Amino acid sequence: MADEAKAKGNAAFAAGRFEEAARHFGDAIALAPDNHVLYSNRSAAYASLGRYSEALADAERTVALRPDWAKGYSRLGAAHLGLGDAPRAVESYDRGLALEPSNEALKSGLAQARHAAETRRPGGSGADAFGKVFQGPELWTKIAADPTTRAYLDQPDFVQMLREVQRNPGSLNTYLSDPRMVQVLTLMLNIKLQPQSNGASQPAAAQPAPQTPKQQPEAKAREPEPEPEPEPMEVTEEEKERKERKAAAQKEKEAGNAAYKKKDFDTAIQHYTKAMELDDEDISYITNRAAVYLEMGKYDECIKDCDKAVERGRELHADFKMISRALTRKGTALAKLAKTSKDYDVAIETFQKALTEHRNPDTLKKLNDAERAKKELEQQEYYDPKISDEEREKGNEFFKQQKYPEAVKHYTEALRRNPKDPKVYSNRAACYTKLGALPEGLKDAEKCIELDPTFSKGYTRKGAIQFFMKEYDKALETYQAGLKHDPKNQELLDGVRRCVEQINKASRGELSEEEMKERQNKAMQDPEIQNILTDPIMRQVLADLQENPQAAQAHLKNPGVMQKIQKLVSAGIVQMK
Repeated sequence: MADEAKAKGNAAFAAGRFEEAARHFGDAIALAPDNHVLYSNRSAAYASLGRYSEALADAERTVALRPDWAKGYSRLGAAHLGLGDAPRAVESYDRGLALEPSNEALKSGLAQARHAAETRRPGGSGADAFGKVFQGPELWTKIAADPTTRAYLDQPDFVQMLREVQRNPGSLNTYLSDPRMVQVLTLMLNIKLQPQSNGASQPAAAQPAPQTPKQQPEAKAREPEPEPEPEPMEVTEEEKERKERKAAAQKEKEAGNAAYKKKDFDTAIQHYTKAMELDDEDISYITNRAAVYLEMGKYDECIKDCDKAVERGRELHADFKMISRALTRKGTALAKLAKTSKDYDVAIETFQKALTEHRNPDTLKKLNDAERAKKELEQQEYYDPKISDEEREKGNEFFKQQKYPEAVKHYTEALRRNPKDPKVYSNRAACYTKLGALPEGLKDAEKCIELDPTFSKGYTRKGAIQFFMKEYDKALETYQAGLKHDPKNQELLDGVRRCVEQINKASRGELSEEEMKERQNKAMQDPEIQNILTDPIMRQVLADLQENPQAAQAHLKNPGVMQKIQKLVSAGIVQMK
């Protein structure tokens, strides 16, 4: 169960849904509270949300559970850096690098932390003092009132920065590289920054006092002496041989790349294999050979190479992007080998792992394609017309017994087994009509007609539902469309007669005031009626019907105008006397 929750968390994280990812990792932790990887993953999710305090708590728990795991210190450093504590971030990254000196993520984090630490004022008191400017209640009012800063409040990332500085004034220096934060700081300190340019008047700089003869020797004494040139390091024969082998491996790789571009795959494999033999500390040779096998359709060989690259990459603490690339190629090969929907499960899981290592748009697309292909195969595998017919008959029996919910259940299963059977849609539409679920029934009737435009039952179902919904003009159109395919169908003819009777009631003014009001209200919600009433030409026609009978007679000779007037009459909007 914990692995299942973790997999869901990894998928959500890979898709950028960090809140959901944190929740799934929390569920996994509840089931496996001593699993350090779960705390590490949730720490990453919290950090992505800017919730650095929670990220720090999880990172500390990670390190406590597994103090020899370098990635835990990477999480710890990121959390400290997010909270503005650059010195402790540096300390965390250093501890991680002591375990894995070649870890690129830790190196990058350390560089960021050191830069943040160097930008702090001596002692940190200056940052805290400036940070306290952001503590007052007038902060938001001042920003909103000033035209140069007002727009910043509509930018979520800036609002998050402000809140972080309010929580931790010492974190201000972390954000001073953002010009928006500098602008707000000058606003709160009532400082106006003047743009500097060549030729512009500048405040006169204070001139240094002339040096006395005694001062000059002191100044010279304080000048730093040039540092001696470092002596060249001696290189051992073993190190020299290692460098030569690496250089030779790179040449083999370049030759393999050239052969790959020419589609000379066998030659490319030979070069990549030779590079692997010369240098087993670079997994790019393995992943490149895997790419060739993938192109050749040798998917099993590709998968073996990808597994080897991941395993060796873990041993070498290789860049996460390289691990992700190997996993992506493995997932692609697995998807190519998939013949059933279940075969796609391992490919999908592999893509998710790749995205956890490094979020790459190409990998995300491959994951989405695999999930879509799995769904399509599931539908194909479930297709069985024979079972569909059996389920339809079961539905018919329940319909006869007036057990409509049970009938719907069996009709739905019949459609899952054969989604192209118009009769099942017709039968389920009849059930929905009996249950009063008219919108669902209308949808099924329309699908029935779409699948078989000559099937009369589809038109009778749709017309009946529209009649019950008191959309008599639409029901009339449906019955008339059905009669084009089956002119002697009695159900369709009866439907036409009933619709005409209802329409004539409105035109003769035989409806009660309540019935007329109900019909008018319903009609006014119909987009077609709304378009007729807002049409300038039809508005003139309606005015002529009331004020200029002679002009109205000319309008009524137009079939299109007459059809629209008939719709208004059917809807109870217009009454003809």
